[in-house]
Amino acid sequence: MRLQHVPLDMNFAEAFSIHAPEAYERLLTDVIRGNATLFMRRDEVEAAWHWIDPIREAWNQMNEPPRPYFAGTWGPAAAIALVERDGRSWSEETI
Repeated sequence: MRLQHVPLDMNFAEAFSIHAPEAYERLLTDVIRGNATLFMRRDEVEAAWHWIDPIREAWNQMNEPPRPYFAGTWGPAAAIALVERDGRSWSEETI
């Protein structure tokens, strides 16, 4: 392995003079090669559904769907109110 200084806005292909595959290209290549490291195992998928199903069921019982919000925002106003009701607030400091 060789370390090389590059600017933070580097272009991988230009910096290292190699072809960097697109995301789906990489995924499909891994499928063809039998490399499953980027995929969830069945037990992981089942555990994820086991975790989320009670939340989805509660939403169904309350007849209240998740509140949409725009990507890149702090979420719906109700989320901010939920945190602030306990005297807390989100940290919005920027560096």
